[in-house]
Amino acid sequence: MQRLKLLISLAMTRLLANQSSLPSDIIIRRATPDDAALLSLIGGATFLETFYDSIAASDILAHAAGPHGEAYYCKALEAGDALWLVVHRDTDTPIGYQMLSKPDLPIDTSKDDIELKRIYIFSRHHGSGIAAAFERLACEEARALGCTRLLLGVYSRNHRGIAFYEKCGFNIISDRIFTVGDTDYKDWIMAKNLV
Repeated sequence: MQRLKLLISLAMTRLLANQSSLPSDIIIRRATPDDAALLSLIGGATFLETFYDSIAASDILAHAAGPHGEAYYCKALEAGDALWLVVHRDTDTPIGYQMLSKPDLPIDTSKDDIELKRIYIFSRHHGSGIAAAFERLACEEARALGCTRLLLGVYSRNHRGIAFYEKCGFNIISDRIFTVGDTDYKDWIMAKNLV
């Protein structure tokens, strides 16, 4: 356990050194249980912003109350999932977040796999380097945990997200049905080898 904490600390040191490439008014920090309300807020808000034109409002509301609800994030943090926030330096107001957890995907996985469950960033910050910093952080933390493959699910019509993940070295390996509210959507499952 001590070795794991050291490896994660080293990954954080590298990340903080790389924050110089980010806009000067934002920072990336690890989320704590006290951040559950902020995670819920940014989760629901960025989900709405991303999918307002392709998912019904009633389904977005149900999703925001469940998988993006405060209780969900409390439970995830208690379970040891790694959550990171990107926040405004002066106000600590969230701009985006990402989440790493044990895989919960309908494919064969092993102890060497970890899932990048979410990267959400407000669109006005797209192209700022935040997503790339988050992806590098996810890879570093996954390696520090001894994982050799990073998995994720992405909506099959989220072309911008798919292009970003492909640019980062992810490949489509399968698909799944992802339910939002009362509606099923097709997601791609993507993987990146970390060795």
